[in-house]
Amino acid sequence: MYGPYNHSWMFDGGFGLLFGGVWMLLMWGIPLLLVIALLKYLFFRPHDKRSPDIRPEQKTPLDILKESYARGDLSRDEYLQKRDDLLEK
Repeated sequence: MYGPYNHSWMFDGGFGLLFGGVWMLLMWGIPLLLVIALLKYLFFRPHDKRSPDIRPEQKTPLDILKESYARGDLSRDEYLQKRDDLLEK
């Protein structure tokens, strides 16, 4: 019925259309995803922890005193005396 090169079931809308659509998605989709990933990396990346504008949290002397009291290094009387000394400055 058909000649040796006329396989309408395979190339005229059957598998040919399916694989053509897949190839089109791959040829356009992968580069598009790469461009989106590059833009996201360039514009929305988190700051590096070693960058100069991010400083480590500075503890005040009162914070250090509170931590020392919480660890049990100071008695209550020592803590209160040192706290009052620090707050008087």
